[in-house]
Amino acid sequence: MAETEWWQRGPVDGVPAVLQPVAHILLQVRESVGEVVEGLTEEQWNARPEGVASPAFHVRHMTGVIDRLFTYARGQALSAEQFAALKLEGSPLVATDAAAVLDGLSRRVDAAVAEGDGRAEGVGDGLGVAGPVADHADPVDPQQRSTAVAVRVELLLQRQ
Repeated sequence: MAETEWWQRGPVDGVPAVLQPVAHILLQVRESVGEVVEGLTEEQWNARPEGVASPAFHVRHMTGVIDRLFTYARGQALSAEQFAALKLEGSPLVATDAAAVLDGLSRRVDAAVAEGDGRAEGVGDGLGVAGPVADHADPVDPQQRSTAVAVRVELLLQRQ
């Protein structure tokens, strides 16, 4: 686990001061999610203790939310591919796909930071996505973190 959070590490190169919080949140999401799901088994990725959303859903959902919010910020409508991805957010994850799901989140974070620093066209000032990104992709999202911990504990207890 990192000793400091992204906002404590200073400004993200190339990102305007007003958008630093958005860049920090996105980069923290990528780092924290990796820490939370590290070592999960396929069963744990898909576990839904007491009916809550699985860790697999949470990671896919964060990726999708970031993608959709930046699409809206560009004034665009969602594409057929985005609607298809939305429908798959809750589908079971096979262990061999875990790395690809995490890589998808990482790539989407990189693209979002690039949009915020002006390397991508058409996102405007990016301020319209700051609140929704923070709400939907909070790196310490209690439900996502709790679900990951709960599935580990539940499976340990079942094995005893």
